Amino acid sequence: MNSIKITETALRDGHQSLIATRLKTEEILPILEKMDKVGYYSLEVWGGATFDACLRFLNEDPWERLREIRKRVKNTKLQMLLRGQNLLGYKHYPDDVVEEFIKKSVENGIDIIRVFDALNDLRNLETSIKAIKKAGAHCQCAISYTTSRVHTTEYFVELSKKMEALGADSICIKDMAGILTPHSAYELVNKLKEAVKIPIELHTHSTSGIASMTYLMAVEAGVDIIDTAISPFGEGTSQPSTESMVITLKEGNRAPEINVDLLGEIADYFKPIKEKYRKEGILDPKVMDVDPKTLSYKVPGGMLSNLLSQLKAQRAEDKYEEVLREVPRVREDLGFPPLVTPLSQMVGTQAVFNVLTGERYKMVPKEIKEYVKGLYGASPAPISDEIRKRIIGDEEVVTVRPADLLQPELEKYKVEIGDLASSMEDVLSYALFPQVAKKFFDYRITGKEAAESENSEEKVHYIYVTM
Repeated sequence: MNSIKITETALRDGHQSLIATRLKTEEILPILEKMDKVGYYSLEVWGGATFDACLRFLNEDPWERLREIRKRVKNTKLQMLLRGQNLLGYKHYPDDVVEEFIKKSVENGIDIIRVFDALNDLRNLETSIKAIKKAGAHCQCAISYTTSRVHTTEYFVELSKKMEALGADSICIKDMAGILTPHSAYELVNKLKEAVKIPIELHTHSTSGIASMTYLMAVEAGVDIIDTAISPFGEGTSQPSTESMVITLKEGNRAPEINVDLLGEIADYFKPIKEKYRKEGILDPKVMDVDPKTLSYKVPGGMLSNLLSQLKAQRAEDKYEEVLREVPRVREDLGFPPLVTPLSQMVGTQAVFNVLTGERYKMVPKEIKEYVKGLYGASPAPISDEIRKRIIGDEEVVTVRPADLLQPELEKYKVEIGDLASSMEDVLSYALFPQVAKKFFDYRITGKEAAESENSEEKVHYIYVTM
């Protein structure tokens, strides 16, 4: 069989999972040339929460970060994560914004775009897939993996066939909660390899303590690529350690073509950086804990800590277990949405409201109402009339592709931001995060940081990001 390929996630998901996406560009650049020589299939360096964090917390231009990385990485593909019609934000954007964002991502250095939809609603991926292909990049469509009575192996196989038909160049099993068990992974990979002719990649998290075993079984089943993170930014709520997986796989019949000595040098570079964030309190020790409850409640590790922080704010930590039991009930009521951004935050918040008010759906967030109306896409399973009426009354449910309801907005954003934007990339930053981007543009001109509003809707959304 072919040798297993490795995607290194430390520069995106690794530090997003462990240190709230706080790695600075100046901490990334010095090690890139060494990482470029390892033999990785790709480096995941952009997308997810990195874009938002650069602007919001680091006073950095995410586009400039990408360009600087590209200058130094000559041999290895650069990869990003995109939330389909949500791009890197938390709502659906019009097609013209999606198309331009993808075009500019590729122009600035991205080779592979992993694109997913939280509901696995392929209508929310159509524009992204076409734009990725038009830009000449590799389109990797990701399955948002979860389990329920509708999320069977057959469901994911059919989904993958449709993704391949739409133009996917590869498929990623995106197990954001770390709930894919080893034997289930073997079965799923085996069936996907039979069903589609394109490469299969597996992405999981070590939260529940089974990720490395899951990878081994997936490799046995023929998976083509796995996602790992160099050890200082691996394990815990991140991916399995790159060095550990590579050394293990070197003993098998699919040994990866990776320079282990260089991996050690890269780990040595990142160790003091991780230690700095530990001392600053940004690395919460809890993210390194193994939490098998993830397997019972199907809740991503970041979502667990978010639920606890919401309850602490209400001085209701004693309700934590009750909320955890409520999460799967809410999820079933809402048609079993995968617990991935933004659905994980929405379901979790509804569970908190249900417990704290003592009456289910007495309080319903705006986002849950919009979800039930169909504005995020189709729920995986039908929502009962009883639940729908309780949440939105007699309001009509949308059945068209949600983005079809949106008017083009790129020209509007250009006018709104005006001379503060010096490029189309700036306009796109503003389109995704208006308040945060404007604050950054002001800082870029004046060198002075403006105070951020505590009531910023964007800030509230960012706090909820877990994947």
